[in-house]
Amino acid sequence: MPRGGSFRAMLPTVVILCGGRGTRLQERTHAIPKALVEIGGRPILWHVMQLYASQGFDDFVLCTGYLGDQVEAFASAHAPAEARVRCVDTGLETPTGGRIAIAAAGFDHTFCATYADGVADLDLRDLVRFHHDHGAIATMTVVRPRLPFGVTELNGDAVVTGFHEKPRSEHWINGGFFCLEPAVLDRLDEGSVLEREPLESLAADGELRAYRHEGFWDCMDTYKDAVLLNDLWESGEAPWRT
Repeated sequence: MPRGGSFRAMLPTVVILCGGRGTRLQERTHAIPKALVEIGGRPILWHVMQLYASQGFDDFVLCTGYLGDQVEAFASAHAPAEARVRCVDTGLETPTGGRIAIAAAGFDHTFCATYADGVADLDLRDLVRFHHDHGAIATMTVVRPRLPFGVTELNGDAVVTGFHEKPRSEHWINGGFFCLEPAVLDRLDEGSVLEREPLESLAADGELRAYRHEGFWDCMDTYKDAVLLNDLWESGEAPWRT
């Protein structure tokens, strides 16, 4: 992968999954899609797009579904400056892999994919470089989230020896920022759940690599998550702020 100025011109298209109902955010999503739930007065989708746009990515495909007309209206009015944004209706009930299969059909180049509800202080250009350097057809960013509760330490005699308040998990999980080759589309159809058989088959065939991100990461999965992210933004200490 070339370095310097030529690298920017080759930054991949970004496919963003915006079609879900956000059933665990029903306090917010009964009238708007999850992608438009606001953090600091702006939709979470805006924050995700800015993560990419601030690093030079300027071609976006939004996979719409539930209340997709609202997502399309937002994109037409508030897209990042100089960005190309297309909305593709991928259906109301289509799972994640199916949405990518529809939106990226015909792609003949590397592309990024992500969810419309996760933010991180992630070096996305470095993710793309890592992907091209290792040569496999799929890269998944992995993170170690903070546990939502404290941990109690015990010794062998069940004596409590200490506590850790909300430590990082010892395990890596899917952080939701992908870099993919078109060959991945051969493993997807409209009924595919990306996180199940497609990723499992890529791993089994040695075609999936993990890009470790040790910095900030969080996703807006529940109302509690939305409150936390709003509090971070309002404090001026949001690590993903660009």
